[in-house]
Amino acid sequence: MADESMAFTLVLPVLPLDDEVVLPGMVVPLDLSDAEVRAAVEAAQAAVRSTPGKPKVLLVPRIDGTYAKTGVLGTVEQVGRLADGDPGALVRGRSRVRIGAGTTGPGAALWVEGAGVEENVPEPVPGQVTELVKEYKALATAWLKKRGAWQVVDRVQAIEDVSALADNSGYSPFLTTEQKVELLETADPVARLKLATQALRDHLAEQDVAETIAKDVQEGVDKQQREFLLRRQLEAVRKELRELNGDSSKDSAEESDDYRARVEAADLPEKVREAALKEVDKLERSSDQSPEGSWIRTWVDTVLELPWNERTEDAYDIQGAKAILDAEHAGLEDVKARITEYLAVRKRRGERGLGVIGGRRGGAVLALVGPPGVGKTSLGESVAHAMGRKFVRVALGGVRDEAEIRGHRRTYVGALPGRIVRAVKEAGSMNPVVLLDEIDKVGSDYRGDPSAALLEVLDPAQNHTFRDHYLEVELDLSDVVFLATANVLEAIPEALADRMEIVRLDGYTEDEKVVIARDHLLPRQLERAGLNTDEVTLDESALRKLAGEYTREAGVRTLERSIARLLRKVAAQHELGERELPFTVRDEDLRALIGRPHHVPESAQDPAERRTAVPGVATGLAVTGAGGDVLYVEASLADPETGAAGLTLTGQLGDVMKESAQIALSFLRSHGAELELPVADLKDRGVHIHFPAGAVPKDGPSAGVTMTTALASLLSGRLVRTDVAMTGEVSLTGRVLPIGGVKQKLLAAHRAGITTVIIPKRNEADLDDVPAEVLDKLDVHAVTDVRQVLELALAPATNGAEPQVPVAA
Repeated sequence: MADESMAFTLVLPVLPLDDEVVLPGMVVPLDLSDAEVRAAVEAAQAAVRSTPGKPKVLLVPRIDGTYAKTGVLGTVEQVGRLADGDPGALVRGRSRVRIGAGTTGPGAALWVEGAGVEENVPEPVPGQVTELVKEYKALATAWLKKRGAWQVVDRVQAIEDVSALADNSGYSPFLTTEQKVELLETADPVARLKLATQALRDHLAEQDVAETIAKDVQEGVDKQQREFLLRRQLEAVRKELRELNGDSSKDSAEESDDYRARVEAADLPEKVREAALKEVDKLERSSDQSPEGSWIRTWVDTVLELPWNERTEDAYDIQGAKAILDAEHAGLEDVKARITEYLAVRKRRGERGLGVIGGRRGGAVLALVGPPGVGKTSLGESVAHAMGRKFVRVALGGVRDEAEIRGHRRTYVGALPGRIVRAVKEAGSMNPVVLLDEIDKVGSDYRGDPSAALLEVLDPAQNHTFRDHYLEVELDLSDVVFLATANVLEAIPEALADRMEIVRLDGYTEDEKVVIARDHLLPRQLERAGLNTDEVTLDESALRKLAGEYTREAGVRTLERSIARLLRKVAAQHELGERELPFTVRDEDLRALIGRPHHVPESAQDPAERRTAVPGVATGLAVTGAGGDVLYVEASLADPETGAAGLTLTGQLGDVMKESAQIALSFLRSHGAELELPVADLKDRGVHIHFPAGAVPKDGPSAGVTMTTALASLLSGRLVRTDVAMTGEVSLTGRVLPIGGVKQKLLAAHRAGITTVIIPKRNEADLDDVPAEVLDKLDVHAVTDVRQVLELALAPATNGAEPQVPVAA
């Protein structure tokens, strides 16, 4: 090792080496065109004139402008011209020198003082060092043989000195500058040889990996080339055999080659054609065994099967279309009028050359919202029939994956286009009637929100450039008539509902149900029961009783099931010999065939059995997912000795309905004296309000007047009239505020046998939507104040009778 206390014995000019390192024993040429190199050599030549010997310089690595602490004493062996003709010098590294302080000297070079570094190698050389020398020589020999440097192998094998052998690694081109500086600054020859051996071992390992990878790649390329050549030869052999045997059938390879001709011959839009030809190019470059080839074939087949330029001609016979709608569906005048308007406008646009404006055609997006069984789904097929278009139904109930609408990315195994694209493909035309059934039943989870994907589909301003994730080409949906069906409008996201024209189907009247049953349901069920129309007939009185007392619904599904049950019973009795055909079913025969009625109107019951036979019970009207319905409200007062004061609500009520109950109670407490009610009972006794059918969730403000009437009846002892039902929101000042669903509620009141209905004054405009035959049978009162409600709903007080206040148990 170098002695740190050794006196500096050398004064040498510095020859800096930028990002280069010269180790002892190395001979390197230096370019004298560099000013610093030339200055150092000239300074060394000037110094040697006064002393014998070769010019000496100090070779110092300079890394990023910083000089190393150790340099190499070098002698200038020769000055002349390099191979490229530039002036140069040949310098040989002699020994390591520890750099000291700067000093002065001749010439423009930098002079420093330095001390020689001692390198101690024990004598004799230990066995471990001998093994290290053998390993280094073996590794160096293997590396030199790979490079083809056979003439250098003998020179390396001849080196016996440990220090010289370690410094010989300076010639290795794979060593980094940092590794060479580390070798230079390591004074111990054995440690230096270990560093050189490890660096050579790592390089050979990297070379082995690189050679293995290159070999594998070359083998793969050779295999593909051989496979390509053999397949071409196989195709040529098959072709010759077919020509020899006169067989003109194509094999799978020729069919894949035929895709380009199919695409070029197809009637495709220009951009779609370009995309398809690009995929065909990929198909021709891919191997038959590659999975990408099958993906491309499936994609091209899908594109070719789509009816890009196929359209059906609309039937512009407006009278004929209206007649078809009337024949296939009774009632539903709103949606029939909307379809008729659409056809009339489209006809006029076509006559004036306005069929396509801004790339968009005149499609339509309608949402049919109504309770179950009113004919929303079957109406879509009737609309297609009336327009002369193809009809496709897309069931969206329970769909939770966005890819069901937009399609899967083609990177997935088993990818398919979305339901919209598949519907157009199934229809075979670009302008079908697409029924999006149960759009309010669409859900969302971690796979995305399908309703968000429907925003573009159902937006007339965007759907002419609809892009499916699978196709990745634009599809024009602007000529499609979309009919969406839903039971509850509130379940549809607001942004999606805003893109559709809402058409409400609020249910059928009893007269409409009788017509539907006679003209549509009965013929269909006769056929399913195996009966002829002349064998079994249903009298109109029987149909009316079925619709009014055996079923109570907005639609006609339960009515159809009742007719089917009735016909099955008649068919079974005939087969058992119990009944002769033909047979006419009248209303008095229904009980013997299918049992007693399930829904008897309150007005038809015994007065003592009616719900409103005691004070504190009022009849309200509500809207549910199944249409309008009658809602009863019961109120009672707790015993002052056993019940705690306060308000108790039961019946699975929502927050809004609970607040309505609080408002009703507060109004009666503050205005009880004015209404001549014993409000003292409200202060000292607990009030309990209950809504029967407690398993059904209820919410909304429209039961406010009903709860106020029930409490007023409870306190006054006056009964609520049996034939009266009411709806409306009540305020703290007693104002009756408007509510929604008036048409559905009045239809429900009509079905329940109610004859008098109380509604808010501001809802009078909604009466225009109620069928005339229903209004003729109802006495509708529009009120503005709850006092008017009480006057209409409460029966006159019995003279001399005390209020009969029910007490809660």
